Amino acid sequence: MCGIVGIVDAGGVSHSLYYALFALQHRGQESAGISTWDGSSFYKYKGMGLVSEVFSEQNLKELKGHVGVGHVRYPTTGANLPENTQPFNFRFQDHHFAIAYNGNLVNAADLRTEFELQGEIFSTTTDTEVVASTIVDEFRRSGKIEEAIIHCMHVLRGSYSVILMLDGIIYAFRDPVGIKPLCIGTTEKGFMVASESVAIDTLGGTLIRDVQPGELFRITEKGFEAMQIAVADRRAHCIFEYIYFARADSVIEGKLVYDIRRKIGASLYDEAPVKADLVSPVPDSGTSVAVGFAHHSGIPYLEALMKNRYTGRTFIKPSREERERAVRLKLNPIIGHIKGKKVVLVDDSIVRGTTSRRIVGMMKESGAAEVHVRIGSPQIIAPCYLGVDMPTREELIASTRPVDEVKDSIAATSLHHVSLEALVKAIGIDRENLCTGCLTGKYPLSIEGESCLSRNIDFVIGSYQAKLGSFPPDKTAA
Repeated sequence: MCGIVGIVDAGGVSHSLYYALFALQHRGQESAGISTWDGSSFYKYKGMGLVSEVFSEQNLKELKGHVGVGHVRYPTTGANLPENTQPFNFRFQDHHFAIAYNGNLVNAADLRTEFELQGEIFSTTTDTEVVASTIVDEFRRSGKIEEAIIHCMHVLRGSYSVILMLDGIIYAFRDPVGIKPLCIGTTEKGFMVASESVAIDTLGGTLIRDVQPGELFRITEKGFEAMQIAVADRRAHCIFEYIYFARADSVIEGKLVYDIRRKIGASLYDEAPVKADLVSPVPDSGTSVAVGFAHHSGIPYLEALMKNRYTGRTFIKPSREERERAVRLKLNPIIGHIKGKKVVLVDDSIVRGTTSRRIVGMMKESGAAEVHVRIGSPQIIAPCYLGVDMPTREELIASTRPVDEVKDSIAATSLHHVSLEALVKAIGIDRENLCTGCLTGKYPLSIEGESCLSRNIDFVIGSYQAKLGSFPPDKTAA
């Protein structure tokens, strides 16, 4: 998870970064931060909590400059501590760096140990600091940031999208198989990169395209250039972005997430039709799937659960106790829609089963005659090592239980998960170009003790290969 954004805009960036992070708040709710550059000095502000809790009008005014990076954090590697709040800012040989990172490295511990044996001191427990150390170590040798990023892609193993600000220039790059999303777009007076297109939409910008896996962007006031550093024979886009993480109005790899989820809902009905009085989502991640199910089945769409809009996403609460407590606070049953009715309850996934059990229980306590649960993902049977806080196999309810046992455990009348084949078809990306590790137990990268689907990665070292855009005199989009 995590949400990252970088902006170069002649009109100033602090408020733009704030609104972009607001649009990416669903990607992380533990902390938020912004770093800016005014041509000679760095400015920074970050803290624990939601974007609206961390920033005020006064500290946004103090974040001066026309270039900046921002981050909202969801902890996977590294504890939920103030010192782990990004972006990280540091100086090296009179250069000013700020880095924002989304991903998870499977070789972070090994890299950290190597640096510590060389005498390096770490002040956080995050992968981000390991990435920063890897870049700076090579930058010290070559004096060229492009060479340092090339080296970084050679040695990092895992998922990553990175935005680096160096002396007022934005560098953005993505891992060679493209596990984590990253896109580039225009602003009124410049350009930006962000985890999702909704951040660009929020600023009234225009999405240009995704940053390609293994690609490096360099963005300045004069325009931007791209360099393809690494080319893999297959990609491995995170399938959970389409199932849950991304906002439904985001466009990822050219696909509108809402439409994908709507197709998933239609497939759920085709695979497991049911006679019912209403189709209700578990809001919000189940909403577009439920719309697809209802439209395709002809069963009326009617909300049976009302969401408290001032609570966060329970999936990314850091502890089990917080997740359980948040369910009733977040969702309230609409008894008049439920009592005596046969309900199709649509959700995006079942992970531990605790939340599903509580929701089905709430429906039955409200008088539902039947609760047919339909899930917009296959069964989650394995943990994620690449940036999703999936629990261990022992905690995953479906890792050792067949569907019937899970149905009984959550007390549903019936239960069906969409098939992997139907999910892949809805996404519209070949299965070999998706990371399905949590659904199949087969991962796109080598992970100790796990099965791996091998991928060949070729590295291309050279000059910038394509000048993709510039700021024309009339300031219209390139």
